[in-house]
Amino acid sequence: MGMTSLERELKRGSAELLILALLEEQERHGYQIGQLIAERSDGAITFHATSLYPTLYRLEHKGLIEGRWVEKPGTRRRRYYRLTPGGRGVLAKQRSVWETFSAALTRVAGVRHA
Repeated sequence: MGMTSLERELKRGSAELLILALLEEQERHGYQIGQLIAERSDGAITFHATSLYPTLYRLEHKGLIEGRWVEKPGTRRRRYYRLTPGGRGVLAKQRSVWETFSAALTRVAGVRHA
């Protein structure tokens, strides 16, 4: 089954928040970020490399995250990302906006939790 327009927009709108939140915990590489998002959302949210990596590059260009190449014996070279102080501030703001928005959406749409 294909993704609806609403699902696409929600996913696109939450990508930065999800990435920044995972990098707040610890430094991670792109593949690991994608895997954790899928795992922690029980598969409800997944990102293909074609959308995840451009978002990482955009966040790095904005100065919200920093990346560095790491080479380990027996594995391919990977780019690890970490949150910058500016990224922490943006993450706090995005969390606040998301909390306000989701509470308002629940009130308006009448979403009930089981």
